[in-house]
Amino acid sequence: MFPDSRSSWRAEKERGSIGEKQALLATRSRVKHQRSKQTTQQTQEQQGTNLLVTKEEVRPINRDFRGSDRPRETRVNERIRAREVRLIDENGEMVGVMPPARALDIAREKNLDLVEVAANSNPPVCKLMDYGRFKYEQAKKENEAKKNQKTVTLKEIRMRPRTDEHDIQVKTRKIQEFLADGDKVRVSVQFRGAEMRHPELGRKLLDQIAESLKGTATIERAPSMEGRMMSMIVSRAPGWEPPKKQAAPPSKKQLKAVDNEQSEKPVEAVQQES
Repeated sequence: MFPDSRSSWRAEKERGSIGEKQALLATRSRVKHQRSKQTTQQTQEQQGTNLLVTKEEVRPINRDFRGSDRPRETRVNERIRAREVRLIDENGEMVGVMPPARALDIAREKNLDLVEVAANSNPPVCKLMDYGRFKYEQAKKENEAKKNQKTVTLKEIRMRPRTDEHDIQVKTRKIQEFLADGDKVRVSVQFRGAEMRHPELGRKLLDQIAESLKGTATIERAPSMEGRMMSMIVSRAPGWEPPKKQAAPPSKKQLKAVDNEQSEKPVEAVQQES
């Protein structure tokens, strides 16, 4: 029997569609392979450029990255590594140039320490001293210097546009107290809600405070608006000295205690005092 023409035509069509699919898959795999190859080449080129180091980027060996302006530790006794040192005795007199081992022997004979006082000179200068006492005196001087230092801080006084006149006077006296201590003061007026429509009220209030502080303070920054706050910065006026605080008068309790002490004295002691 002869094969049906329709079945053979369908078989050939299916065979052709399979061949097209295979060709399409092969093309996709080839394109994918080319793209992956290009990406690998690009990454290799980028890595190659990153590996290139110019002369400016080369860091020297044994470099100290803590900074050149850091305080260097003082070398004492065995930590002195110079070949020769210039020795000064405990009285400030020059002994001479010698190896550090010899200078250390002299220090031990006198029950003192060998301290490097000028490391940059050639040869380094070393001095005989009691290093523990020296450190104690140095720390004591630093503490005294810190006590004498005055750190200026920025204080702040806040008000509202409708602050009462009595409260303004109280806050003005508080500003004068801050200025007497050497601090700066930020005087601020805070606005809320509908008060933002009338910033001239805050400006008027700040001008009033500046007028009351005339001769006492100088305006470092003029009144300016920042969000919902209008503020100015004042500092102590040059040449102004705060009034000295007077001693408070004795209270009734103290006066009563004095009267009780006098009443408890014997009659003879009172007659002698009189």
